Amino acid sequence: METEKIDDIRFRIDKDSTKGMNTDVIVYASDKLFDIMKKDHTLIQASNATTLPSLVGNVMVMPDGHEGYGFPIGGVMAFDADNGIISPGCVGFDINCGVRLIKTNLSEEEIKPKLNQLMDALFKNVPSGVGSKLKAGLTQNDLRRISEEGLEYIVGKGFGYSNDLENIEENGRIEGADFNKVSSMAKSRGQEQVGTLGAGNHFLEVQKVEKIFNLDIAKAYGLYEGQIVVMVHTGSRGYGHQVCSDYLRILSEYQSKNNIKIVDPELSYAPIHSKEGEDYTKAMKCAINYAFTNRQIITNSIRKSFEEVFAKSSDALGMEILYDLAHNIAKWEEHVIGGKKANVCVHRKGATRAFPKGRNEIPKHYRGVGQPVLIPGSMGTASYILCGAEGSMKETFGSSCHGAGRVMSRHQAIRDIPASKTFNSMGNKKIEIRVRSRKLVSEEAEWAYKDIDEVVRVVEAANISKIISRNVPLGVAKG
Repeated sequence: METEKIDDIRFRIDKDSTKGMNTDVIVYASDKLFDIMKKDHTLIQASNATTLPSLVGNVMVMPDGHEGYGFPIGGVMAFDADNGIISPGCVGFDINCGVRLIKTNLSEEEIKPKLNQLMDALFKNVPSGVGSKLKAGLTQNDLRRISEEGLEYIVGKGFGYSNDLENIEENGRIEGADFNKVSSMAKSRGQEQVGTLGAGNHFLEVQKVEKIFNLDIAKAYGLYEGQIVVMVHTGSRGYGHQVCSDYLRILSEYQSKNNIKIVDPELSYAPIHSKEGEDYTKAMKCAINYAFTNRQIITNSIRKSFEEVFAKSSDALGMEILYDLAHNIAKWEEHVIGGKKANVCVHRKGATRAFPKGRNEIPKHYRGVGQPVLIPGSMGTASYILCGAEGSMKETFGSSCHGAGRVMSRHQAIRDIPASKTFNSMGNKKIEIRVRSRKLVSEEAEWAYKDIDEVVRVVEAANISKIISRNVPLGVAKG
């Protein structure tokens, strides 16, 4: 496998350099970030993915890219929407893992005296950790309706406001979900986990908007320097994980039955319009709607926590959703390929949609500037709000990075980074931390991740996304 440097932030693996590759791999990275990717299987996995049939355009790796299951996290690729394939491993286990940002009208001066109390309330009201559950009294029928109807159903039960839906990708519901295609095990895992953070890299952060880089777009987003916001990063919990596990097995059986040979069995797939492909798609969409609902119920718990601590309504505190979007998903979209409009199925695994201004999929009030792109950092570091830029449509099927991206495995981080180092660092930065596991503190330490500032610099230099604000954490809650 040969790599070629195109310019300061793009690298190529030419399709002619390795037998079986059907298209090039384009990697967006600085020299430093590219060198990190060469140390694991990121580039090999991206090259393997180019051997899949019915690919449209290049396979891409974002600057936060790192080794995943079959396809690298930070990977983007598209297939013909009519005659293409769909691959669970190229979507990811945590279907619709995503990020939501909730604004407030509070300042750091107002929040600092009550930060301890607020973090205690958030940690109590938003369950976190492996297997965490929320006793919300939801039934199996509620789970069915959540899976098929998404946010409109759960908001109707009092978990938020109707205008919340305007600021959520797909308005919180992707059509075509079928609860009958979800296994009983997934249903069992999902019923009591909705409304919970889980563990791993998922978190809830109280942040301050430290710096605004584009005043006009920030104004359109309702952001300003010194503003307190809340970022939530979580997905479909055990429900989505089980959906992925179930269909990896089903599609692996499909490959064997049809004598389909692939470079890596973790890239198992089925044609979009086969029974197996359609069944996975319908189950995946259930998990997508579940994840949107999960973040909505968490938002409801966050609003209640602020109301308890500040003795004001969430309306009076200005607690509107800026945006919510997925970064583990397959979606049917229209893109211009070779000068012609084409319908494709875009797989984004650890990659975020980043549509520029004018796209109808963007909420009307953002359509004149572009879609918000929410990029969480690692524990104790900054996060960013970006805006989709024109280059994303020309190069990446309207996609951007999704976070910092790991440089260490969890096992290595536990071995090499003592929890005390993170606690001391957070203390020095005066960040309040609530966490259920010291082991998790080491797994998620900032040194286990790439430099988020460098990652977003690359996507801005590539004209994939524009940097709008840099946010710094004041309080962090994790599983």
